[in-house]
Amino acid sequence: MRTLWLLASRDLGAAWRSSGLWLPVAFLLLVASLYPFAVGPDLTLLRRTGGGMLWIAALLASLLPVDRLIAPDRDAGVLDQMALRGIGDEMVVLARLIAHWLGFGPPLMIATLPAAALLKLDGDTILMLEAGLLVGTPALAALGLLVATLTAGLRSSGALAGLLALPLAVPLLIFGAGTLGDGSGAALKFLAAASLLLVAITPFAGGAAIRAGRE
Repeated sequence: MRTLWLLASRDLGAAWRSSGLWLPVAFLLLVASLYPFAVGPDLTLLRRTGGGMLWIAALLASLLPVDRLIAPDRDAGVLDQMALRGIGDEMVVLARLIAHWLGFGPPLMIATLPAAALLKLDGDTILMLEAGLLVGTPALAALGLLVATLTAGLRSSGALAGLLALPLAVPLLIFGAGTLGDGSGAALKFLAAASLLLVAITPFAGGAAIRAGRE
């Protein structure tokens, strides 16, 4: 457990030094600032569509650092050194998943508050939006990391990872946006189930992808 948290803190510190923590927040706020200019000053339209737009922005923001998740350490031989020291690839992926989520999940949830104010969202919508992001951002982090492990070592891996992740994230987007208008909570439960599944399989699938790329 100590090794896991040491690896996660290392990855989080590296993201902080590269300013990767601020990119998702800046992207979300920029999209929220521009969206009213695109749809006009209709408050009813903004309130009806703003929550779904923020979910799309959160999805795209989670993909911004995807090219820095695995490829740099793989190219520099860091992953090989960890393997020689007896650190399993699954633990490396799990630590990176924790760091990746901490790097964009909570900051996005905080940035959602001023973004929601720009879009004139009501309190109930903001509450459901925050609940959905709390449940769904781990799935977005897991999906981005899983695709990054699969595409590491390929040419233009960052762009390729984004292209692969976007179609796979459609169910998360549907369930996430569905929580905003679903009074029964069914969409939130489906989102939680999908998030739990992705978080559970990512360390094993990502570790296997790293070992396959090493052979």
